[in-house]
Order: sequence, then structure tokens, then C-alpha cells
Amino acid sequence: MLLSTEKVQLKAIHQISHSLLHQRDVSSLLGEVLDILQNEMKLKRATLTLKREECLVIEASKGLSKNEMKRGRYMIGEGITGKVAQTGKSKVIPDISSDPGFLDRTKARKSGRCAFICVPIAFKGEIIGTLSIDHPSAGKAHLYRMLGFLETIANILADAVATFREEQNEKLLLEQENLRLRRELGNRFKPGNIVGNCGAMQSVYGMIAQVADSTATVLIRGESGTGKELVAKAIHYASLRKDAPFVAVNCAALPENLIESELFGHEKGSFTGASSQRKGRFELANGGTLFLDEIGDVSLPVQVRLLRILQERKFERVGGTEPVSVNVRVIAATSRDLEKFIEGRKFREDLFYRLNVFPIHLPALRERKSDIVTLMDHFLEKYNKTHNRSIKRISTPAINMMTSYHWPGNVRELESCIERAVLMSTNNVISAYDLPPSLQTAQATGTVLGSDRSDADFTTMVRSFEREMIVQALKNSRGNVAAAARSLGTTKRIIHYKISNLNIKPEIYKS
Repeated sequence: MLLSTEKVQLKAIHQISHSLLHQRDVSSLLGEVLDILQNEMKLKRATLTLKREECLVIEASKGLSKNEMKRGRYMIGEGITGKVAQTGKSKVIPDISSDPGFLDRTKARKSGRCAFICVPIAFKGEIIGTLSIDHPSAGKAHLYRMLGFLETIANILADAVATFREEQNEKLLLEQENLRLRRELGNRFKPGNIVGNCGAMQSVYGMIAQVADSTATVLIRGESGTGKELVAKAIHYASLRKDAPFVAVNCAALPENLIESELFGHEKGSFTGASSQRKGRFELANGGTLFLDEIGDVSLPVQVRLLRILQERKFERVGGTEPVSVNVRVIAATSRDLEKFIEGRKFREDLFYRLNVFPIHLPALRERKSDIVTLMDHFLEKYNKTHNRSIKRISTPAINMMTSYHWPGNVRELESCIERAVLMSTNNVISAYDLPPSLQTAQATGTVLGSDRSDADFTTMVRSFEREMIVQALKNSRGNVAAAARSLGTTKRIIHYKISNLNIKPEIYKS
């Protein structure tokens, strides 16, 4: 006939086995197992530790508070728990008050006699953690029977604990990777990495630094392609919200019948095709920053809803009646003349004042020509890496054309121009003829025919192209005129004529 203690142990093993079969969530399973041990065995405490590198941390416990669990960290080999993990051998301490090896790192034991039993949890020959209990003081025979019981439980749990440990490690790696990516984004979009040193851009950097740590709504104004989203990201990643989401939405790109759903979300069945509830951009950006690009293109009904959320920080999803509260910083941007829109009743004046708390104006590229060469070098380096090219420099005629051009598409157009030129170049130099045709006219560069500027008239432009092509051919052939002629598909006589006419000296390219 089984002793009462053995009956209780068998009952506990049966319950734990049942939990293993039916509980799919490993974290909940470990909690259930410790519950069974505490309740069925009438234990004071039950604790499970996991090995993290060279340290043991308490992952599940019954009888310990959260603060006590946090304190329960042991290096491998440290204290009773650390030695069990180091040696793989179980340990029974009949009275913890008289054992100097018991550290009581959790500070949970106040007074009185208490036994402590700790067993290793092994998986495929590796110690991955420990299972321990606080047991009322008893005779050695009884305590060693409890030790055998606890070793059985540890063996039963080994697979589940290994799975839990793997899940926790993956979670930790994901968190570390997420933190790394956020730091990368933070560095990528900080003001120091926005290219440009002219006075107007220095003023923009100062305003970013001023407003970043506040919660003020910002309105960024400037022509299309001036970098408004880049400034919005710089503000976000320099703020206290940098670890929260940055959500961008281009209001001009959304159809009028969908923009409300995109911004505020919708309830299931609120319109045809709404098969489930959906969160809008405001909810997705909760705790972080919402960037509303081209805010001037939003319809008047949506403007009313935006005004309300800016005032109350609450809204309802499309088709819903329950208010949704959010903590979102709004940064808006526009290339429109909002003052004219207000006069024409296309934009609400009250919404304008709500958005225009801290305005930042971005200058057009033609207003910051001193930055053009810096931007060209930046984009040349970027697209050399992107397209695995090794373009060394931009020729003087090409630089002259780009600094004379009026850049209606601003920095975005300049970036596209450099990317195209990197792909078009057949050697390690971007030449004038690698640039788009739009840059190769007097009208495009903002010059007047017949003016005294070196790149103003057609004849001068042609001479510049010819000179650049011949010089490049002479460089490639080390000053050999015949070889240069062959590479250009013409005769030596014509090249000699052009060299004389253009005052080119082939001998300087022989070295």
C-alpha cells in the first residue's frame, strides 16, 4: 500500500503530465506546474531558473514577488543554485539558516527553519536551468525522497523548458535587433546627416533642435522635393518619442473616399469591403509621430475631423461610435499656398492655426546653390554603392551645367539626375553628356542666348561637349591621338583639327 506522500507525488505527476498534453503556451505551462507543486505538496516556494550565458535568472516562481524574482540572479557556480547548474548534481540543504552556501539572494526568507532542494534541468546533455523548492524542515530520508520526486519532474519538464528557453532567446534577439534598427534609423535621420551647410539650412537645423523635445505640432512648408519628410523624421528621431512608431501618410496619394478609413480606421461592416475592424494611421502611430504629407490636399470634411483630433486627441473609427484616445504628435507638411487656399475656402482657417504652431520653411534648391556641389558628391557616393560603380568625379562642364540649372524638382530631381548619370557613365567620370537632356539647354539652365556666360549659347555648349569627349579619350589613351581618334570613331586628321581649334595639349596626358 502506497504511503500518503507517495500518493500525493503520483497525483502531482499525473496533473503535470495532463498539463503537458493540453497546455500549448509554454510560459503558462511552467506556471501551472509550479502551482501544482505548491498546492499539492504544500510547499512554501517553487522556483524555476534558466541559464542565460553565464548567469541564472528566475523565469517562473510561486511564492516570490516580482521584485524578489528580479533579485534572484546567480552566476554559474555561485551559491547552491549556481553550483547545481555548474556540476549538474542535485543538492539538499536540510536547514538553510545554518548553511553558509545558501545566499538567499531573493531576500524572501525572513526567519525560521526551512529546507531547500535544488535539481538541475538538463536537455541533450546541457544544463539549461534549475528547479528548486522551499520545504518545511524534515528528516533526511523524507527530504531525499522529495529530491527524487523533484528530479522526476525536472526530467518530465526538460523538453518544455528547452522550448521556452529558445523562445525567450529568440525574443531577446528580436528586441536587440529592433533596438539596433531604431538606432540606425535614428542616426540616418538625425539633422547632422541632412546634407547642406548654407545659411538657410543652418536655420532649419536650429529649429529642429528647438522643437524636437516638445510635443508641439509642426508644419513644414516648402516646394515638392525639398526634403520635408526627411526633416519630419529628423524631428521624430531627435525627440523623446524616437523609440515609438513614425508613421507617414501622403494625403495627396489617397483617394478621397478612402482617406478617412486610412487615417481613422473603420469598423467591420461600415462599408462594402470592410470585412473586419481595421486600425487607422492615428492608432498605429500611438505614442509616436504621425507625418501628414501634403495636408493641403485633404478635403474639407476630413479637415473637420482632423481639427477635432488635434483639439481633443479623440476620434471615432469610420462606422463606429466609441471614442478612441491616442497620444500622437502630428507633423504636417505642404507644398501648397495655404493662405490662398483659406481665401478660396479650400482650407479651414482654424485647422491652419492648429497646424501652424511651429512652422519650418525649407528653401528651394535654387535658393541654396552653394549646397549643390555638396549634394552631388553625397548622391554620387550613395549611388556608387547602390549600383556597385566606381565613378571617381564629376567633370567641370557637368558641374557648371548643374549649378546653372534652376532645379524645379529640387533635391529629389538632383538625386535622380545623379543616379541616371552614374548608370550612364561608361568610365569613372560623369561627363556633361551623361546628364539628362533637360539640363543641356540654355533655357533649362536659366541662361540667355548670346550672353557673355561661358555656357550660355549653343556654340559654346557644343565646344564644351567636344572638348570634354576628346580630353577624356586622350586621358584613356595616355595622350595617343591616333588611339583617341579610334575610340571616338573618327579620323586622326579630324581629331588633330579639333585639338588645334579647342587649344588642347595631348602631351600633358601622356603620363
